[in-house]
Amino acid sequence: MTVTESRILALPDEAATARLALAVVRCVRPGDVILLAGPYGAGKTAFARAFLRAATGDPDLIVPSPSFTLVQTYALPDGVEVWHYDLWRVGGTEELAELGWDEARAGIALVEWPERLGALTPPDALTIALAPVPGAPNARVATLSGWPDRLAELAP
Repeated sequence: MTVTESRILALPDEAATARLALAVVRCVRPGDVILLAGPYGAGKTAFARAFLRAATGDPDLIVPSPSFTLVQTYALPDGVEVWHYDLWRVGGTEELAELGWDEARAGIALVEWPERLGALTPPDALTIALAPVPGAPNARVATLSGWPDRLAELAP
């Protein structure tokens, strides 16, 4: 049995979420998958937006939620592509081939609603489980697991 180390971080506001996203950008490598878990309204898209703005170096980058398109791609300055998935409306893993899942694995994949990946969930992914804090707008608790060689670097 493998024990996965995890880290719990308080994110009191969207600025703290952006700092966490920046810390992840500093550690991410081509081939990485970042799984953004949590209920509706937990801040998954806010994290993805902050990650993409930091990774591209464009603080004004328009990052729409891919809720209807299911996937959006972004080119980073070094030529690596980030694939931002929202799998809420995906009916099964067979649809992922049509959404470029194999191609995305050569770049960086950000996945909202990762439980829809099923058997395609990479065992070496970083999972960021976000949970809203009741009564505190924009406050979140993030539980990070995976990336045992890099997890300690992810404190915003």
